Amino acid sequence: MWQFARMPAPTSPRKQSLMPSTPLRRALRAHGHALQAIVQIGKGGTSQAVIDQIARALFDHELIKVKLARECPETRFAVAEHLGDSPGVNVVQILGHTILLYKRHPKQPRFEGEAGRAREKASP
Repeated sequence: MWQFARMPAPTSPRKQSLMPSTPLRRALRAHGHALQAIVQIGKGGTSQAVIDQIARALFDHELIKVKLARECPETRFAVAEHLGDSPGVNVVQILGHTILLYKRHPKQPRFEGEAGRAREKASP
């Protein structure tokens, strides 16, 4: 009888900083595919103003894309780790110079709970 072994935990610190692989992460990646970048980080890097703008965008949208310009002084992994350190913020995906972030809305979550299950049933 075949028995599948459990996948080992990622050893790369870059992979460990991402949200755990779950059906929620898969759904968030699918929804994030069609999104446009709401916040762009340029040569100023991750300043406090950028962090405040990201916090506000996450409260409004729950799932956002952050685009890093080529002149950004930090690496995409350093920026993702810095943004993921905020309470409740999850790094869903790092793809190229784009970071997909998720933070559950405290009162009306769109992707978790009843609303998330309704979305899954409605999608083909």
